[in-house]
Amino acid sequence: MKQFSELISTIEITNKTNAKIDALVDYFKTAPEKDKLWLIALFTGKRPPRPVKTTLMKQWCMEITQLPEWLFLESYSTVGDLGETLALLSPKPSCQIDRSLSEWMAELKTLKPKEEDEKKAYVLNAWSGLHQQERLIFNKLIGGSFRIGVSKKTLVNALAKLTGIHANQLMHSIIGNWDIDSISFEDLINGSHINYDNSKPYPFSLAYALEKELLELGEPKDWMVEQKWDGIRGQIVKRNSEIYIWSRGEELVTQQFPELVEVMSNFKDDFVIDGEILAMKDNTILLFNDLQKRLNRKNVTKKLLQEVPVGFYAYDLLEFNNEDVREKTMKERRLILEQLFGSIMLPEYLKLSFIIDFEKWEELYNVRANSRMLNSEGLMLKQKASPYHTGRKKGDWWKWKVDPLTIDVVMIYAQKGSGRRSSKYTDYTFAVKKDDKLVTVAKAYSGLTDKEITEISKWVNKNAIEKFGPVRTVKPELVFEIAFEGIALSNRHKSGVALRFPRIVRWRKDKPASEIDTIETVKQLITAT
Repeated sequence: MKQFSELISTIEITNKTNAKIDALVDYFKTAPEKDKLWLIALFTGKRPPRPVKTTLMKQWCMEITQLPEWLFLESYSTVGDLGETLALLSPKPSCQIDRSLSEWMAELKTLKPKEEDEKKAYVLNAWSGLHQQERLIFNKLIGGSFRIGVSKKTLVNALAKLTGIHANQLMHSIIGNWDIDSISFEDLINGSHINYDNSKPYPFSLAYALEKELLELGEPKDWMVEQKWDGIRGQIVKRNSEIYIWSRGEELVTQQFPELVEVMSNFKDDFVIDGEILAMKDNTILLFNDLQKRLNRKNVTKKLLQEVPVGFYAYDLLEFNNEDVREKTMKERRLILEQLFGSIMLPEYLKLSFIIDFEKWEELYNVRANSRMLNSEGLMLKQKASPYHTGRKKGDWWKWKVDPLTIDVVMIYAQKGSGRRSSKYTDYTFAVKKDDKLVTVAKAYSGLTDKEITEISKWVNKNAIEKFGPVRTVKPELVFEIAFEGIALSNRHKSGVALRFPRIVRWRKDKPASEIDTIETVKQLITAT
């Protein structure tokens, strides 16, 4: 546990990805084999069921510390994390328990079916034999989610640096089905339990934001124009009757979209298709806010499949019947894709991206302006003669997004950042008017200069009126203009709306808080788009 605890400490004190990768590599080089497997399991969500309720741990902590509940809750509010609060409040250790991560995990797996008094004795004994940081890790292993600032991609990149194995293959290996008690670390990272050749994706071809006038692009007949949909970019790989779905973030997301796996199994041919995963219902594209309900789900219930069905818009063809076709022109690849999609009866949720018919560049301005009515972000412009590039290559593909929506809001909460900005308030919560009150509408982290952040931080220190852990409530006086890509009704937010990609456009020093937008004017943007 000491070695694992030191790793977590190293990771938590840095916001630099390379430093986190180096710390993980060092751990993998020296840790026992079972500990390495448990680290991968914990960081990829393969943790056993929670053995003890956190409410019981809170109760036991108050008993041994003789703290009243109000003081415990005040401490929890200040710290902001229950596991850390328990670790800080528990008495200093009276002994030293030295067990490996895998030994602790084996014990926790056997703890779940035991009686409450047995669980209490085990937890209190552990607290008495672990120092503060180790106790914190122990608490995290028992309750809640194990979130410490390491994404699956960071973990995979560390394993790639350690082994020299391609990151996509490692992603497939660790995300796939494997049992920690019946596989070795070497077999896991080498993918002995999977056939990577069947699932291997290609690097995505990406577009630059349009930075020139349309007339400068040349002849309209040389370009293919389609909607830029606001979903999850993905590659669907079908080889040897096996189907895999990869996100642009190089994560294997096959299990999250069973309806796409089912429909793709109807094709006789093998292929790799690039496209967009979208929430779709009654032949209509839903908002990204709806799609989020389907993301990162271990189990997709029948109810969720019915409430938020997904579809796929195919953009491009990268491989056809084991032939890499990326060097063919866009026009040629599209023709093969059309023939492929014409080979079966397609359900309404599987479509070819619609090619916009136009003769003059001027015709596209109105098409782009009306994109939000289709829940589209704008237009994609692609050279018909272009190959499928690896990454970005300026000139062949352009994205031409609609202008963002904007509103004026007032800051009501502020929180300090991390890393080099840990001493300054960089995380802001904004509100708009609702009758004679304020209602939160968005959080934003970007858009200000360092000089503005310093000025705002000084203002927060002078004008904070309440604190809740790391959050400061401030006087509602500073007005900002924020921009966002889309807006939707949402039951999850008190304001009743959710904004897509909010960011700060400018600090409106010229505007008093009395002139900020109302929730009514904000909701009007939904119908306007």
